[in-house]
Amino acid sequence: MTPLAALFAILGALLIGAISPGPSFVFVVRTAVAQSRADGIAAALGMGVGAMIFGTLALLGLRTLMTEAAGLYTVLKIAGGLYLVYLAVRIWRGAKDPVEVVRNGGSGGSSLGHSFGLALATQMSNPKIIAVFGAVFAALLPAARPLWLDLTLPTLIFVQETAWYALVALAFSSSRPRALYLGAKSWIDRAAGAVIGVLGIRLLLEAR
Repeated sequence: MTPLAALFAILGALLIGAISPGPSFVFVVRTAVAQSRADGIAAALGMGVGAMIFGTLALLGLRTLMTEAAGLYTVLKIAGGLYLVYLAVRIWRGAKDPVEVVRNGGSGGSSLGHSFGLALATQMSNPKIIAVFGAVFAALLPAARPLWLDLTLPTLIFVQETAWYALVALAFSSSRPRALYLGAKSWIDRAAGAVIGVLGIRLLLEAR
């Protein structure tokens, strides 16, 4: 496989992984609907930065870390699992809390920074993205590759992930999806919290 073909194959595989719903998708949807469109876009940027970091780590040998540095990888899995459980508890406990809807993207800078930071932490602790990046890079990244591929791939991963989650944020911050969410907020939040909590517990069990 040529380096250019490998580039498109990796980006395509990662896009499929991003489209598949997981903690990152749930977080962006909930942020865009319950807070504001601007917060949703900030969360999308956080997801993009997190994916770019994973792409860079994969290029530097994430696969080696996963297979040879077992102790460090176990610590990372435990930290990620604990954060997902913490996030699940927060969502579940706030399921019945009323949502103050901010319209027209009116969100303060501190709120945007908070949304970005939580999104980045959620992406970095996402067990799905760890598995996807490890498998995709191990299968598709050429052993002998040109420097331009190493320099280009992380940036394109950032653009692709940010664009996808920004599209999700824009779609779910529209009036109709927002109204549907607010009408069933407690059930949706509890379901989302349960899913994220199960993923966190699973990650902790895998780290044993």
